[in-house]
Order: sequence, then C-alpha cells, then structure tokens
Amino acid sequence: MKDPLPPLNAVRAFVAAARHQSFTLAANELHITHSAISHQVKALEGYMGVRLFERRVRQVSLTLEGLRFFNQADGALRQIAEAARSVMHQAPERVVRINVRPSFAVRWLIPRLPRFIALYPDIEPHVLTTTVQPEAADDFDVAIRRGLKGWSDAMQICPFIEDEVCLVASPAMLAGHPVSDPRSLARFTLLRSRTRKGDWDAWLEHGRSGSIKPAGQMLFDHVHFVLQAVEDGLGFAAVPVSLVSHDIALGRLCCLLPDQRMPITRYYYGIGPNVVPDAQYFLEWLALEGANAPGI
Repeated sequence: MKDPLPPLNAVRAFVAAARHQSFTLAANELHITHSAISHQVKALEGYMGVRLFERRVRQVSLTLEGLRFFNQADGALRQIAEAARSVMHQAPERVVRINVRPSFAVRWLIPRLPRFIALYPDIEPHVLTTTVQPEAADDFDVAIRRGLKGWSDAMQICPFIEDEVCLVASPAMLAGHPVSDPRSLARFTLLRSRTRKGDWDAWLEHGRSGSIKPAGQMLFDHVHFVLQAVEDGLGFAAVPVSLVSHDIALGRLCCLLPDQRMPITRYYYGIGPNVVPDAQYFLEWLALEGANAPGI
C-alpha cells in the first residue's frame, strides 16, 4: 500500500512554484535550480497520478487538481513551520546574567566578551548595567563591583582584579608636548567624572606632587565619558588602570608617568544563590581574563 504522505521536498517545490506561477521564481526562493523545481514537480505529479501544472512556453499555470492541492498544501506547510517554531521557542536558553557598572561594561567587559563568545558560542551573556550596589541577588547570576560594601549576604564573594589609578592622554595631544614630570601637566586640561571626582587630588597626594593647577578643567557624569573625551584630545585624566588597559594596549591612549600609579580598592565578583549552571563557564573565563589582564 502506497504511503499517502507525498515527498515533502516535492510538495515544498510545488507550493513555491504555484505561489509564483513560475518555476524560475520558485527556484530563486528555495535557492535551487530551475531544473530541480521541474524535477520535483514531475516527481510529485507521478506520485499523485495527476497533472498539477499546464506547461506552456515560458509560462506555467495550475490545473484544477493543482489548484485544489495548492489550497490545502500551502496551509499545511505553514502549520508545520509554525509547529517547528513553537518547539524551538520552548528550547531552554543558555543565558548568563552579568551585573556591572556602565564604565566597567564599556571599558573592561565588552572589549573582552568576543573571547568568551568564541569559547562558548551557545551561551548568551546578558550584560546588565547599573550604578546601584548588588544588594538584591535575584536579578543576575554574577555581579562585579569594586570593594566589599553593598553585597548581599546571600552571595558568595570572591576577589577579582587588583587596580591602580594612572594618568592618561591621547597620543595626538602629547605630540610635541612630552610629560616628563607632574609639573608638565599644568599646560593641559584636566578631565574628571562625578563618580570618581577625587582621583586627581588623591593621585597628587599619593605621589607628593604638591599643588598643580591644570590649564582648565571639564567635568562629566561618568568615567566612560571622560575617557571618550581623553581619546578625542580634550585633555588628560586620572582613571583606574582596569578601565584603560585595553585602550593603552591598542595605542588609543598613553599612560603618563607610569611609575607614579596609585593603588586603589580591588574588584570582587559575587555569585548569586540561584546561579545557573552555565555561569561556571563564565566564572572560569573571568578568572582567566583577570589573571592575564595586561599591565602598564
């Protein structure tokens, strides 16, 4: 007894040809050759024992039997496609949610994420940025913050990267104006952020550099705005090494007076109590990236 289900590839070719009333357009839609469409349609006609198309020179049209079959087969293929989509959408996602401050996301995490994605292409990192301390542990799997304040008691806290403040400027701004000592900075504009407004004064005090009055000052809301302004040649800034090491390695920024860096509070990462299993892969990668972070 013949299987009543016709070959689906042939049905798909027929439906495309019937929709376009053209074997050529059907071939373009399915990315196969004109002859392949013709062969599939002939095979389907042979299987069903009826003619589905009237063939003329450079033109085809549906027979009555072809029209009846198309009206039902087209809807059936759409149902199969929708059934497949519904199952695919129900497949469990492999997502790791990472909570970081905006500046850390832009300047440290995102430039390095391509390496994680290359290692684990099936895991999707969701980067959640906020300036609020991670006291609520339910909205993420891993959080990264500086210092030990503001962590939830429900989270496991681990030390991450150590950090320092350094001075940076753009190569273009320094062209013809080398900085050999702190006093040389007086000819440039100081760029500062509201979130780390005290780094310049703390750097001066740490290095016992005395009082230096820059040529001007500009204030921005966040460190990543400051660093963009530095790259554009608006001035110099005192910023954490963690946020500029990638740009210095690429030659977009220069470290001024590298021997006069100032140690600051290190980073920690926190693991949520309901952490997904795939977060372990991210944590292993994170530890490796932290250990291999370039120095300046």
